[in-house]
Amino acid sequence: MDFIKVDDTNIEKEHICCCITNKKGENCVSSKKEWMQGCLKDGLVFLKADVRGKVFIEYMPAENAWYPIDAPGYMHINCFWISGQYKGKGYANQLLEQCIEDAKKKGKCGITIISSEKKRSFLPDPDYMKYKGFTAADTASPFFVLYYLPFTDSAPLPRFKECSRSGKIDEQGMVLYYTNQCPHTAKYAPLLSSIAEQHGTSVSVRKLETAAQAQNAPSPFTTYSFYYNGQFVTNEIFSEKKFEKFLQAHGL
Repeated sequence: MDFIKVDDTNIEKEHICCCITNKKGENCVSSKKEWMQGCLKDGLVFLKADVRGKVFIEYMPAENAWYPIDAPGYMHINCFWISGQYKGKGYANQLLEQCIEDAKKKGKCGITIISSEKKRSFLPDPDYMKYKGFTAADTASPFFVLYYLPFTDSAPLPRFKECSRSGKIDEQGMVLYYTNQCPHTAKYAPLLSSIAEQHGTSVSVRKLETAAQAQNAPSPFTTYSFYYNGQFVTNEIFSEKKFEKFLQAHGL
């Protein structure tokens, strides 16, 4: 399997795996690529298999990552996804090995990744990460785990920032924090607002526009985090049907 590194020279022509095509009237691909282009200067690496499928890893220096973590000297994996017919063929191992090799060449002390204790949607498989030698460095409510793979015994222990630990915010009602790191948020974040308005209510949308904003966010998973009456609800992107069910369940 050949792998392609997406950068300034080929980002316009390469698909980005988790969003193969840009359907008419949607901005999934464009929003993600715009986010990527802004992060390339900060060390973002997007490595994908040369196939039209979801086989890729995305990582960058933890100091520049869009997550509230304190992990100096580490490389942080933003997203790591192999799906469909490509699962179970060793591609995950190859991608991770290239990430590790790249991190070592760049003088990093290890790698971090955010997941959970058990497999959850939109998060990397924790069993696989543990199988590859990652161990839990820290936790944040309600289920987030910061895993790390240190390269030396002297590597510092990475941590979640205090602002992201509680799983709570002060604001009442429905509140959504998100970034364009996931191509689908640009479509579904505005959709929530539209559906809520149809129900005579509203969602307070907090789009994180910079790494600094994301690094000081209340949720460890800044890509998409939905709160209701101050409590974290989900990091899974609401479809129309799932959001309608949520509104019905809460009498909204």
